[in-house]
Amino acid sequence: MTRKIRTIIFGASLLALAGMINFVAVDIATACGYNGQSGGSGYVPQRRDSDGLLAKKSTVSEDQARDIVTSYVKRLNPNLEIGKIQDNGGFYAVEIVDEGQEIVQLLGVDKRTGRLILLN
Repeated sequence: MTRKIRTIIFGASLLALAGMINFVAVDIATACGYNGQSGGSGYVPQRRDSDGLLAKKSTVSEDQARDIVTSYVKRLNPNLEIGKIQDNGGFYAVEIVDEGQEIVQLLGVDKRTGRLILLN
């Protein structure tokens, strides 16, 4: 009888462990912005038209780059602001500053895709 009980306890433990692993993996994916879409498009700004193509899109303007970074930063930390924006050829370099106007982070916005690039 003890062998059957050990087998049942082992099986129940194995199922409980598998359930916990599945719950944690789904929770981590949701926290990272994965809502059933590949590429984390709920987290990283995406510039796609209705066909899903980027080729038809015009390049990102400086105002659009400011809007992309502003929405990204305000979602993460509402105390930060956008500083200077520099045109660096294929991307815009955008300064993220705190309340004392000190540079906290430097982000780039790709002119073709609108994706964010971590610069420092």
